[in-house]
Amino acid sequence: MSSVESTVDAGFVARHAELARGYGGGGDPADPALVQAMQMVLHIPKADPPRRGALLAAAASAVVRLCLDERVGPDGEWEERYLTWKRSRIRKVARRARGAQWLAAQEVDGVTVEFEGAQARALVPGAVGDIDPRIKRLQIGGTELEGDEQNSIDPGYPTLWIDSELGMSVGKAAAQVGHASMLLAGAMPVRWVYAWAARGFRCNVAEAGPEHWARLQRRVAEGSATAVRDAGFTEVAPGSMTVIAVPEN
Repeated sequence: MSSVESTVDAGFVARHAELARGYGGGGDPADPALVQAMQMVLHIPKADPPRRGALLAAAASAVVRLCLDERVGPDGEWEERYLTWKRSRIRKVARRARGAQWLAAQEVDGVTVEFEGAQARALVPGAVGDIDPRIKRLQIGGTELEGDEQNSIDPGYPTLWIDSELGMSVGKAAAQVGHASMLLAGAMPVRWVYAWAARGFRCNVAEAGPEHWARLQRRVAEGSATAVRDAGFTEVAPGSMTVIAVPEN
């Protein structure tokens, strides 16, 4: 990603700076209905479901693209909703859709990404008590996708490695790679992220076995990779390291 424009758009710089400040710190509101969450919609048609890895890559790209969209920046139409979520305890909820459900989800504020035939949409965050009815009716769990054969890794893009030992559902994994793409973008220099944006925030998503995971953990300790540690609300124990994002392969 060396071919970077000499001047990065000022609006992008501001949005990246906000992302780089990190998130959380605000805690949860007393009213559970006001808890903030980003809804994610995964397109999983019944007849021809996508590859798991491609769907997770689309989900990760959709999240980071939304977080750096000009509409979440200063004076943007989504700014207030985005910042309210980002400055509280970060949550993402992945739901599945097909057919008319998927088409209806496109009418709700957000960003859709397609990758190798897989599609995912990250929606502008908001209070869980105020979810759009077209999204609220979508199931959170249920449909699963078989794990891929180990995909070839394109060295030109970052890779989000998932701990294979955790056995996360596709919905849980989608939320975790979404966290990872945000963290990676916030951790990297703005020019690197600007170049990544120019390439559609494409990324590799793959599973790492125990030996590889141990090597990745050493990279986290060295500061050359970024890790997601889950709060443990669902599926995994609190503090579990779920995804490690590597900027260069």
